[in-house]
Amino acid sequence: MKAAPEAQKRLLDLAALDSVIDRLAHRRRTMPELAEIDEQSKRHAKLATQVIAAETEAGDLAREQTKAEGDVDTVRTRAERDQKRLDSGQVTSPKDLSSLQSEIASLHRRQGDLEEVVLEIMERREAADTKVTELSAQRDELSAARAAAEDRRDAAFVVIDKEASEAQAKRGTLAADIPADLLSLYEKLRGQYGVGAAMLHGGRCQGCKVSLSIADMNRIKAAPHDEVLRCEECRRILVRTPESGL
Repeated sequence: MKAAPEAQKRLLDLAALDSVIDRLAHRRRTMPELAEIDEQSKRHAKLATQVIAAETEAGDLAREQTKAEGDVDTVRTRAERDQKRLDSGQVTSPKDLSSLQSEIASLHRRQGDLEEVVLEIMERREAADTKVTELSAQRDELSAARAAAEDRRDAAFVVIDKEASEAQAKRGTLAADIPADLLSLYEKLRGQYGVGAAMLHGGRCQGCKVSLSIADMNRIKAAPHDEVLRCEECRRILVRTPESGL
């Protein structure tokens, strides 16, 4: 392939811009905020699940407490009713009096037992409510931290994307001045090796950093100035400049 030396040298500027674009893309993909947000999202999801479980437990205990308190009220009402009957003097039969007194005593014992159950449920509910409060606070704190990380990420994206857009614009202008066949070869090699062209500097390919042999240098010296050369080691386009050591 033939191409004017100046066109070949423009490949070095193009490669430099591509390197900038690649670095910006890598920087965008590997920002520490991305890993931070990912980790926070996982922790947030776990906390959200724990909050739901704790709220469910607290709700179940609230319903259990309501039922237990209802049972206490039922027994208390019945005991009060029986006590009024006893106090009214309407029951005169010794047998009925004994039976009524026995029932009242039994109801009082039952009421005491049920009140103990209510207290035990209240303690469990208080612990569950505290757990909900603590987990919710942790979840909200994590949400705020994640939002702050997202803000930092978005701000960095704006800067990176602006720099990348400017570099892409410069690249488009530069690529327009490179012959189509030479640009096509460069793009093909860039896709294969990451870098499509490299400078020959001081007898060394700047792409693979390998020093050329005397025979290769002599071959390059003898080649026409418009011939497109390739590094024998890395196969990139080898661009000659006054610093090539020829």
